[in-house]
This record gives sequence, C-alpha cells and structure tokens, in this order.
Amino acid sequence: MIKRIWRGWTTPENAERYETLLREEVFKEISSREIEGYRGIELLRREHHGEVEFMTIMTFVSLDAVQEFAGDAFEEAYVPPAARAVLSRFEARSRHYEVLAAGSTE
Repeated sequence: MIKRIWRGWTTPENAERYETLLREEVFKEISSREIEGYRGIELLRREHHGEVEFMTIMTFVSLDAVQEFAGDAFEEAYVPPAARAVLSRFEARSRHYEVLAAGSTE
C-alpha cells in the first residue's frame, strides 16, 4: 500500500468553504474516476498560528495506481483551480510512503 500525503493552508474565513469543496466536489470527482488501485482518502484539519491547515492522505495499492491517478509527474500536487482560489498556500508536491505495518488497539 502507498499513502499519498499533501497539505494546503487557508484562512479561517475560507476554511469551511474549502472543506465543503473537497467533500462535495473534489473527493467525488476522484472517486468517479474509478481508478482500480485507489482505496480512499482521509481529510485532516487543524488550526495553527492563524491559519487552517488541511492534510489529505490518499491510499493506493501501488505506485502504478498513483500514476494512473496523477500521471507520469505523479509527485506534483493535484490542486484543481477552485481549490487554488481559496487556499493561501499549498505544497507543490505530494509525498508518497510505503505502508510497512498497520496496527490496531483492539
């Protein structure tokens, strides 16, 4: 498994708008592409030093699946124009990590 991690920041005034855009448009668009090795996306949020930071963690079965999602330049961030309009700044590149172990408290 591969985790694709990315972060973007917005103002507190734009945070709800950005979160809604992700949930109602961006995530649905990604899911509608029906990429065989795509296993889902998580959204994390925190307020920090007057900004709101968002982190997305996408799960793929392999780097080939990541490339199916993002193309040959798969490390470039996927930030649609509507998202760019409400973000103050964002990481230009996504990071990819191989999952070596997963645990549970149960």
